Amino acid sequence: MNKTVTVSVLLLSGLVAGAGPAVAGSRAGSRVAEQSAQAATNAMLAGSEESKIKRGFEISPVPLDLRGRNRALVGLGSYIVNAQGACNDCHTWPNFAPNGDPYLGQPKAINATHFLAGGRPFGPFRSRNLTPDPNSTATPEEHYAEFVNVMHTGWDPDQAHPQFGPLLQVMPWPVYQDMTDRDLRAIFEYLSAIPHADPFCKDENLSLPICQP
Repeated sequence: MNKTVTVSVLLLSGLVAGAGPAVAGSRAGSRVAEQSAQAATNAMLAGSEESKIKRGFEISPVPLDLRGRNRALVGLGSYIVNAQGACNDCHTWPNFAPNGDPYLGQPKAINATHFLAGGRPFGPFRSRNLTPDPNSTATPEEHYAEFVNVMHTGWDPDQAHPQFGPLLQVMPWPVYQDMTDRDLRAIFEYLSAIPHADPFCKDENLSLPICQP
C-alpha cells in the first residue's frame, strides 16, 4: 500500500475512534438536558395545580366536608366547578344571593342557600340537584360510576323526559366527556363534599321553578 494512503487511513481511523467519546458525551448531555426540561415542566405543572387547589378552597361558596376525602381533589374540583365549568349558572337558582348579582353592578355573592340544588327552568326541563342525597343507599363508588357514565354518554339515570329520548338535552355533556379522568374525579369529590341543599321552590303560577324536575 502507498505510504501516503496508509498514513491517511491511520489518521482517519484515529479521528473516528476519537469521535466516539465525544458523540457519547453529546448524547449523555442531551439526555440530561431533556431530563432537566421535563423536571422543570413537571414542577411548573405541579405549581399550577397547587394554585388551582388553593384557589378552589378560596372560592367555594359553601363549607366543605373533607372527612375521608382527598383534599387536593376537592380543592381542584371546586376550581373546575366554580371557576371553569360555570355549573352555578344552570344548577343554582337563583344564581346569586339578594344584592349579590354582578350583572347589576353588585358585588358577586353566590346563592349559598340553594347552591347547586337545581330547579332552574329550561323550557320543559329543570336543572337537576347536584348536592349529596342524604337518603341514598348507594356506595360512593356506585355514585362515581353513574356520574362518569352521565358525563361520558349523557345518559339520564332518572329518565325524567322519555318523550325526548334517553339522553340529557340541556347539560353540555358532549363537552365534559373530553375531560381527563382526574378532572372528573375532582369534580365528583367536590360535589360529594358540599352540603345537601333543596331547590328554590315557588308557586308555579309565578313562572318560577317548582321542586319537581
